[in-house]
Amino acid sequence: MSELESIARQNQELADKINQEALANRQSPYAGKYVGIANGQVAVVADTLREVVSQLQQIEPDRDRALILEASVDYDKVQYV
Repeated sequence: MSELESIARQNQELADKINQEALANRQSPYAGKYVGIANGQVAVVADTLREVVSQLQQIEPDRDRALILEASVDYDKVQYV
């Protein structure tokens, strides 16, 4: 497994844990927030996607090493917009 694959896996595992916590506990500090993860660690939590993108780009400019999650969203359900 390459380094980038390992980081992507770490990011996804952390994102899954954060989202499960936010779905189970509406008092979670992540509930209803956007979470930026970089290199397997939470890098930024904010109310808007724009804030997370801006801050995450400064922390980790390589998009392959970062992930953004909207916590409290059930990603297993179909969402109609």
